[in-house]
Amino acid sequence: MSERFSQAEFDRRIALTRRAMEREGLDALFVTNPSNMNWLTGYDGWSFYVHQGVLLLPDGAPVWWGRRMDSFGARRTAWMSADYIRDYTDDYIQSDDLHPMETLAALFAEHGLASARIGVEKENYYFTARALEVLLEQMPQATFADATNTVNWQRTVKSDEELVVMRKAAAISTKMIEGVMERVEPGMAKNDLVAEIYRDAIQGVDGAWGDYPAIVPLVPSGEDATAAHLTWDGRPFETGEATFFELSGCHRRYHAPFCRTVFLGTPSDRVLRTEAALIEAIEAGLDAARPGNRAADIAIALKSTLLRHGIERPGRAGYAVGLSYPPDWGEHTVSIRENDQTILRPGMTFHFMPALWMEDWGLEITETILIKDDGPAECLCHYPRKLIVKP
Repeated sequence: MSERFSQAEFDRRIALTRRAMEREGLDALFVTNPSNMNWLTGYDGWSFYVHQGVLLLPDGAPVWWGRRMDSFGARRTAWMSADYIRDYTDDYIQSDDLHPMETLAALFAEHGLASARIGVEKENYYFTARALEVLLEQMPQATFADATNTVNWQRTVKSDEELVVMRKAAAISTKMIEGVMERVEPGMAKNDLVAEIYRDAIQGVDGAWGDYPAIVPLVPSGEDATAAHLTWDGRPFETGEATFFELSGCHRRYHAPFCRTVFLGTPSDRVLRTEAALIEAIEAGLDAARPGNRAADIAIALKSTLLRHGIERPGRAGYAVGLSYPPDWGEHTVSIRENDQTILRPGMTFHFMPALWMEDWGLEITETILIKDDGPAECLCHYPRKLIVKP
């Protein structure tokens, strides 16, 4: 494959993970999160609807395990040799009599893990309750420890190689928002605009083709924008309504989420006052997003500013982002909220997401940010930080 990260980069990732395994007392680690599989091996395929994973031992290359037809994709995308690609046949797919984890248990035994302490990602979309049951049945002497975010936490500080890719994703995000604001108008059907959003997302920008994002475009209008995660339908955009667009460009599975809101017509003074308060609060949060501060400091700066304007905002205001697969582009580690004591380090990347969902409308103005070596955070996307008004 032509766009693989360097071997030194993969070696760095594996070394970080093995140190974490040692701290957690693990003899082996089995990851099923496709983002973590990709991060450790480079494997990339739409195969996460079946059982698959990567086995990492204290030494040697990782072992990819999955469906036989997907093993050929592993040979094309993962950095390991074919000796480290293991598979099971289609007899195990959606069978009432067989389960793929039976073959995984045999692979574990082959590596001397019958009585080992093995980390598995229990709180994971891609690892089922039945999968764990089968492993327990097949390996009664083994201990299966929860290692849900063991790899995720190693991904929080991005390498220089990763940041190159994230900046390309951010350029695609910017192009997507620019296209939205150029095209959206009263009477245009939402699905027609979403089709153009996907065109921009997949065409990408010069030097960066577009990959499929982990979350579909979210484009609610009016009272629908009081809800965070509505998608689209065929109704037209209407004058007098605000619509927020929560989007992300994606390049080589890396994301840079980016949100802006458009108001078609003339916004009320209440809307404009809310916009001004949010922009001031975002600036305060960006200034607090400095190395050595805590993730909590960003949330505190944001929310205290909003409170001065009479706006109370519950919930977290962002999360770590980077490499991801559906159904979520978050990394499931650091959250921008008042009780998160994680120390900010250069190279961390977040979707700073201080959206306001009001009683009868919504406002999203967000940024993907990078914690720099010093000073306030850098915003990776580039578009005016304001409510876009189209009379």
